[in-house]
Amino acid sequence: MIPSWILDVFAAIMLVVAAVSAGRLVAARPWQRGARRAALADIDVAHLLMAIAMAGTLVAGLWTLPGGAWEAVFGVMTAWFAYRVVLDAQVSGVRALAGGHCAPHLTHAAAMLYMFAAVSAPAAHGSGGMGGAMSGMGTLELPSLAFVFALALVGYSIWDLDQLSGPGTSGYYSLAVARAAPADPVLAGVGAMTAGAGAMAGMGATTLSPAAGAAVAAEPVAEPAGIAQVPPASGPADGTGVLAPWVATGCRIAMGITMAFMLVIMI
Repeated sequence: MIPSWILDVFAAIMLVVAAVSAGRLVAARPWQRGARRAALADIDVAHLLMAIAMAGTLVAGLWTLPGGAWEAVFGVMTAWFAYRVVLDAQVSGVRALAGGHCAPHLTHAAAMLYMFAAVSAPAAHGSGGMGGAMSGMGTLELPSLAFVFALALVGYSIWDLDQLSGPGTSGYYSLAVARAAPADPVLAGVGAMTAGAGAMAGMGATTLSPAAGAAVAAEPVAEPAGIAQVPPASGPADGTGVLAPWVATGCRIAMGITMAFMLVIMI
């Protein structure tokens, strides 16, 4: 038997994740800031819903929706992130299936769908939903699938930890932001012509005077404003405070570990 205080701790962590995700949605205001933030808002919504569902699964007093309703929610969420993974694969190929922007969220959503659909505890099918299935020691059908999901969740959590410890934060966000906020083609063209003119000037200076040409060539050419319009891999341009990419990554790590724990003890 798992001590109840351990379940309470994990449930409290999920409530914190839900609060942080709700705060990110309020701070980002994706309905006002256009496609750049809207491209990432679905992740915060997914974190919010999954954290609420897991908290209710761990502690009976925190349940919110019946199990069938959660199955519908996570079914839609799984289909949505599967669609997003297909879009990512069209941009970066097979790499999107392993380290893409939406592949971890697809795994999380599918694991939640499986957890609610496969639990065999009587409490999972009552009007109270799946709340308290952990304390009732509900078991999962197809336990081998639960083990596969647990391994995948742990693997993505380790990958996220590596992203946090390396240079920059959360490479998952770079692909979506780069696709959502491409450089202006007109400004890019002007910038390219400006850079070409600078290079030709440097060549001319080298022809007239070797010393002057070397000085011009050694001087770095400032990058035109139209070329570097895509935000860096660290996340969106407004990614500070609660909107920093590492915050979402930390929430994903907490949910991945909690979800893997739940799957393992229910096998």
